[in-house]
Amino acid sequence: MLDPAARDAAEEASAFSHPAVAPDVTAAYGEHPDQVVDFYAPRGGQQRAPLVITLHGGAWRAPYDRLHLTPFTDFLARRGFAVANVEYRRGGEIPRPRGTDPVAGRWPETFDDVAAALDAVPELAARHLPQADPRRIVLTGHSAGGHLALWAAARHVLPVGSPWRLPAPPALRGVVALAPIAHFERAVELGVCGGAVIQLLGGKEEFDARVRSVDPASLLPTGIATTLVQGREDVVVPQAVADAYVEAAALSGETVGLTLLEDVGHFPLIDPAADACAVVAEEIAQLAW
Repeated sequence: MLDPAARDAAEEASAFSHPAVAPDVTAAYGEHPDQVVDFYAPRGGQQRAPLVITLHGGAWRAPYDRLHLTPFTDFLARRGFAVANVEYRRGGEIPRPRGTDPVAGRWPETFDDVAAALDAVPELAARHLPQADPRRIVLTGHSAGGHLALWAAARHVLPVGSPWRLPAPPALRGVVALAPIAHFERAVELGVCGGAVIQLLGGKEEFDARVRSVDPASLLPTGIATTLVQGREDVVVPQAVADAYVEAAALSGETVGLTLLEDVGHFPLIDPAADACAVVAEEIAQLAW
C-alpha cells in the first residue's frame, strides 16, 4: 500500500503538472487586481450552456491563485459547460517566520470579494459570455474554494445586518463542493491546512465572534441542492470534515449528497488526467442539465 504522504505528493504533482489554460475573456468585478473573473466558452459551440462558477482552493493563501484550477475549468468547458473562474483576495502581507506557511485569507476582504463576484457574474456573463444560460448556474469549488462555494450559497441564511446577506436564496441549480473545508470546528480539531481556518478569521481572539457568519455548518439549512465529493484517502481535508457537515445538515432537516471516491485523495478531484475529475463533471451535470 502506498504511503499516504507519498500518495498525496504524487496526486498533487499530477494535478499541478498541466499547463495553465488561458480564458476566452477576463472581466473585472472590482478595482483590485485580484477582483477578476475568467470566462471559458463551451468548447462544443453550444448556444445556451449551463454556467459553472468555480472557486479555487489553496487554503485561502496568496501563493495559490486561480491559475492552478484552469486545467479543470478547461476540462469543464470541453464537457460542454460555460465556466466562470473567480479570483479573490487571499492571505495578506503579514510577515511570517521563515519556513512557515503564508497567512491564510484576509478579513473581511476574502468574503467581500466572493460575495461581490457571485453577485456580478450573471451580468458579466451576459456581456462577455452570451453562450451561458443564467437560469442554469451551478457553483463549485475545491478545498478552501469548496468552503467558499458552500458559504456563498448560504448568504440568505446570514443574520440580518450582515453586509453579505442576500434577501432571498441565490439563483443556483445547486452546489458541488469538492473536498471542502465545510465544518470549521472539525477542521480546527484536525489541524486542517496548518491552522488556516483560524488565520482566515483573523486569529484565535476573533474566531468565536466571527465563525458563525462564515462556517457553512452553521448556516443550515440552505434549501439549495448540495453535493459533496470527497476522496476517502484525502489527508489534506479528511473525510471526517465532510461527514461532520453532512451530519450538521441532517440535524437541520436538510439532506446533503456525499459522493465518496475509493482510492482517491485530495487533488484528483481537479486533475483532468484522473478518473475522479470525470465523476465531478457528472455530479455537476446532474444539477445543471
